[in-house]
Amino acid sequence: MSSSTSPAVAVIASSPQSVGFWQAFAFWFKLGFISFGGPAGQISIMHQELVENRRWISERRFLHALNYCMLLPGPEAQQLATYIGWLMHRTWGGIVAGALFMLPSLLILIGLSWVYIAFGDMPLVAGLFYGIKPAVTAIVVQAAHRIGARALKNNWLWGIAAASFIAIFAANVPFPVIVAVAALAGYIGGRLVPEKFKAGGGHGQADKRYGPALIDDDTPTPEHARFRWMRLLQVVAVGGLLWLVPMGLLTLWYGWNHTLTQMGWFFTKAALMTFGGAYAVLPYVYQGAVGHYGWLSPTQMIDGLALGETTPGPLIMVVAFVGFVGGYVKAIFGPDAVFLAGAVAATVVTWFTFLPSFLFILAGGPLVESTHNDLKFTAPLTAITAAVVGVILNLALFFGYHVLWPEGFGARFEWVSALIALGAAIALFRFKRNVIHVIAACAGLGLILKTTIL
Repeated sequence: MSSSTSPAVAVIASSPQSVGFWQAFAFWFKLGFISFGGPAGQISIMHQELVENRRWISERRFLHALNYCMLLPGPEAQQLATYIGWLMHRTWGGIVAGALFMLPSLLILIGLSWVYIAFGDMPLVAGLFYGIKPAVTAIVVQAAHRIGARALKNNWLWGIAAASFIAIFAANVPFPVIVAVAALAGYIGGRLVPEKFKAGGGHGQADKRYGPALIDDDTPTPEHARFRWMRLLQVVAVGGLLWLVPMGLLTLWYGWNHTLTQMGWFFTKAALMTFGGAYAVLPYVYQGAVGHYGWLSPTQMIDGLALGETTPGPLIMVVAFVGFVGGYVKAIFGPDAVFLAGAVAATVVTWFTFLPSFLFILAGGPLVESTHNDLKFTAPLTAITAAVVGVILNLALFFGYHVLWPEGFGARFEWVSALIALGAAIALFRFKRNVIHVIAACAGLGLILKTTIL
């Protein structure tokens, strides 16, 4: 071997030093503020930092963890951070990684939600949102296309997607019912035609190597990550208490029908329906938060998604906006404490939305990993993902209707908004532009048009 190559080999062959808890804490804290771009962008950032640059975990182990998180309801990027933190530094490592991934977003959204609800009628804010709303419609269409391209691999899955769209669009079937029927169809289909319901959309094989990693391909599973029934029962018991105690206190203090109590109950159910990510659960949130409870208006729902797209953290953090607006508008603590009401409601919503995600990782990680390739577990999830495509398409139509005909079909057509949406779609689909860049450009255009022409 040539001596000229040996230094490079020596550098890349050296194993990274052990990573202490507080060193990892600093990284997870930083990640919470730079995790823009939705799950794809967030996963890309983690891959670059943890696999390529720092080599805390190998490519193969990273993808294995990601594929597991993709099977779960909830935000996969936040769960991936929780998983890796748990793998490296046990339970508290997972809690810290997952919490810091979304806490900055919660604080930022509380502030932005207050600005929106208190100053939304100002020309500056109104102009920005005038341009953002059509962009959001295009983004949701892109989400349906992106998930569909990955999930709809055959006519069976296309049929499930079409049926789910008809069910929610024409019959207004509740989202949980659609999920349950899709899961049953997947289970039956997995037994009758198993080749049609194999988990698709995997993340490929881990062929790349970036040198030895702290958690490498052949690194034994840590003792704390091995499945034990007693460990599972302990985590489930603690998780149950973390849900039951705050829910019990809310019920005791305010009653079952109070806004905060109903928010806790509703978003607990929503957390279990997020197969396919935030866009999948948004129709369910809309049905409940807008249609049933009246916590916010359809227009405010669109604006909330726009804010969620432009802040760091999981996109599902849009629920914090829903909670803030609901608590603020309902003035649950009286007219003199509307900001406090909004902030508390946003915090309550975030707690009940994310608690299941932590439990899925801490309790289910060792168990589900052992059944990862078992078709009877993956086939229902494959069918659910297909159904989600139809549901997201319905969401896009809902947003499009309220953006292009804000006063109903009988009123004038918003042709300017239509042109902005078309431009955003071209930027996303044709030129593959970053979501944040598209939103920023549309916001600037909306501000110019609203303040100078319209």
